[in-house]
Amino acid sequence: MATISNDILASYAADAAREVDGVRGLVESALHRHKGVRIAQDDGRVRVELRLAVEWGASILEVGREVQRRVAAYLDRMAKVEPDAVDVIVDEIGPA
Repeated sequence: MATISNDILASYAADAAREVDGVRGLVESALHRHKGVRIAQDDGRVRVELRLAVEWGASILEVGREVQRRVAAYLDRMAKVEPDAVDVIVDEIGPA
């Protein structure tokens, strides 16, 4: 059985999140040494965590839901991976 690396899955998730209106970008964290996306795999279960910068005035709830939907759909389409969870954390809000 072939597996896809966490780095590739993170890249797919980041691409999908950036396409959502209201997302300014991903927020990097020096503590965890990731580029705004963390993938956790355990016994075939996949969890995705995204740290986002959102545009001022955008509905955080709507942006978060759309990111969750698009990331899950993109991972399924590109890698045949259905994540158990897509957690969205908004770290920054700022100008478009």
